[in-house]
Amino acid sequence: MALACAATAFLGFAPTYFLPLAHRTFSGSPVIHFHGLLFFTWSLYIVVQTWLAASGRVINHRSFGVVGVSLATAMTIFGFLASVHVMKHSAELGQREAGIGFSIVPMSGIAFFAVVFVLAIMNTRKPEIHKRLMLLAAVSILDAAIARWFITFLAPPGPPGPPPVPVTIAPAVVASLLLVVAMVRDWRNEGRVHPVYICGTLALLTLKVLNWPISESAPWQAFAGGILALAQ
Repeated sequence: MALACAATAFLGFAPTYFLPLAHRTFSGSPVIHFHGLLFFTWSLYIVVQTWLAASGRVINHRSFGVVGVSLATAMTIFGFLASVHVMKHSAELGQREAGIGFSIVPMSGIAFFAVVFVLAIMNTRKPEIHKRLMLLAAVSILDAAIARWFITFLAPPGPPGPPPVPVTIAPAVVASLLLVVAMVRDWRNEGRVHPVYICGTLALLTLKVLNWPISESAPWQAFAGGILALAQ
C-alpha cells in the first residue's frame, strides 16, 4: 500500500510537474517547489517506514518516526503557504473569488492530514490502529495527484485558474479506492474491517463533499478573503 501511494503520487504529478521540470518548462515559485519536495519526500518516507516495520526493525522504525513528525509539521506549514500562493495567483489572473472558494480544498485537505497524523502518533503503542491511521493520512493527500490525471486527460481547454470545487470530489473518490483495497484485505485476513478504515474513509469523503457548500458560504469567503488580504 505504501508503494501504491508513492507510485500514485509520482505518476499523478509526472505530466504536470516532473516532466515539465525535467524539460525546464515548468515555472513556479520557491514555495510550490518546496511544497512538492516535502510531499513527495513523505511518500518515500512512508515506504521506508513500512519496510522497517515489516522487516522487524521496530526500534529503527520508532527512531525514524521523529523525522516523520518534523516532515509532517513542515508539510502542514507549506501546504498552507502553497494554498495562499494559489489564492494570490488566482487574484492576479482576475479570478479572486474563484481562488478564495477553491482554497477550501487544499486547506481542509492539509488540516485532515495533520489531524490524522497526530492521532497516529498518539496511537504508536497500538500498532493495528497506528498503521491504519498512517495509511489513511497518506491516502488523504493523494487526490491532488489524481486530479492531475483528470486535468491532463479530461479537462476542457480554457483560461488558467482554479477549477470549480465540485470537480475535486471525483479524484478524492478514486484515491479512496486504495482504502477499499485495505478494507478487503482486512475482511479476508481478519474477518472484519477495522473501524479506522470505515470511520476514516467516511470522514474523508464527507469532508470532500462538504467543501463544495462551504466554499460558497459567507463565513469561508470572509475567512479566506482575510488571509488573502494579509498576504497581499
